[in-house]
Amino acid sequence: MKKNEKKIQAALLVTGFILILLTYFYYPNIKKNKSLVEREVEENLPIISDDVNEKFTLFENLEYQGFYDLDKKFIVKSEKAQINEEEPDIVLMVDMHVILYLKDGRIINIMSDKGKYNKVNYDCLFEQNVRATDGETKIFSDNLDLLGNESSVKIYNNVSINYPTGSSLAADKIDYDFEKKHFKISMYEDKRIKMKVFNE
Repeated sequence: MKKNEKKIQAALLVTGFILILLTYFYYPNIKKNKSLVEREVEENLPIISDDVNEKFTLFENLEYQGFYDLDKKFIVKSEKAQINEEEPDIVLMVDMHVILYLKDGRIINIMSDKGKYNKVNYDCLFEQNVRATDGETKIFSDNLDLLGNESSVKIYNNVSINYPTGSSLAADKIDYDFEKKHFKISMYEDKRIKMKVFNE
């Protein structure tokens, strides 16, 4: 009986020792390595999210094609992109590039350092270093919203438009219709228009 008790005690001691090793050495090391891997993945995301707990699917050289107003083709491209599992219709993009094909044969190119594309309603929100051109008129700004259900784009924050005639315009916010080449200037809170027109 004493031999069996000694064997049981020895087995319990070995089991306890193994549990102590696992608890204090092995498992913390696994967690540390997992945290390092997760941090490395988060740091390599093309766009930093406010919530680091969100789960993303990453893509490279992503491209979408479709039609707006039933007959006009558009292409949305980006070098890097990510989709949040909780908002699968929103694509966050780096080096975003949209190409619009107009009825009169002109091709509109809109580019920005980053942006968002909604796969359902075709809304494109451009941010940082926005450049747009139809081959003649050139638009620069910090932000540009191309909404699928509107005929004009909303351009705001440090807006400037350069025309092929050599003249240029600067304003706070502009609604620009690429089809009609028509723009409407509006302001934020103050009533006076901050607009400058230059002839070069």
